[in-house]
Amino acid sequence: MITQERRTALRRTYLSLGVGELVAAGVFALIAIGVVAPRFPKADVQLAVWAALAPLLVVLIEAGIYWLSARRWVGIGSMPARLARVYRRLRVATALLLALGLGGMLASWPTEPAVAVLVVATWMFAVVEYVNYFVVRLSYPARRWWSSVVRWRTPRLMKDVRAGGSTT
Repeated sequence: MITQERRTALRRTYLSLGVGELVAAGVFALIAIGVVAPRFPKADVQLAVWAALAPLLVVLIEAGIYWLSARRWVGIGSMPARLARVYRRLRVATALLLALGLGGMLASWPTEPAVAVLVVATWMFAVVEYVNYFVVRLSYPARRWWSSVVRWRTPRLMKDVRAGGSTT
């Protein structure tokens, strides 16, 4: 176990991370609805944008909910087994959603180069976020990023999923 001061600091950090991920999801959705959609109203462009954006929104929302939920057990326990099962399933479902998003992007490939770049960048960001939460930790301070990433550390979410799953 950890000290109460450390737990309080972690809870504050988790609150910031959770709210930040949920706000990011909201901002991306609002930009898609308020900026991209009016500027590029063609149906194929809309499909490509949402095929790329939907997986990103899902990952950000999953992450935000995880960080906010983790505030309950950080430093005093482990992820509830039921929630661990949910996130284990989300890991698979989100990977499938990324594949479907890629298929949707390719099926409705936008002819406007700027939109094509936006769509690819959005989908790639979704992949990076997925990897960061479900496969290997990618988030580190810039000056030590390379030396930390090459260690292939397990993301906090997956550590909690495994710890929560061991109680069943």
